[in-house]
Amino acid sequence: MSENRVPQNIEKYQKHYSESKFWRKTKSLGKKVLKPALTLYFVMKSPSTPLSAKIKIAGALGYLILPLDLLPDFIPLAGYTDDLAALIALVKSCMSYITPEIEAQVDAKLGE
Repeated sequence: MSENRVPQNIEKYQKHYSESKFWRKTKSLGKKVLKPALTLYFVMKSPSTPLSAKIKIAGALGYLILPLDLLPDFIPLAGYTDDLAALIALVKSCMSYITPEIEAQVDAKLGE
């Protein structure tokens, strides 16, 4: 799925984001989706990340959590494609906020 398919107004999904829903959802994700999701989560938690980026991240993570989206998550192989596209597009736009410390947090969480 191309970056053009990423929801243009991803901020509207931020109301669906919550820490508890995020951690419940991560238990069902493969590493291909989990790594960018965790990266964005830790970027959002960083005090040095600007509010505008945190709002976009909350929107993307809310979109990930939302059970009904462009491609429902229960569809085999394709279900997380739209979620992954949104996450990757946002990771690319947040690259300047991804520090070595955040990368270490992601790696530690993936290793659990």
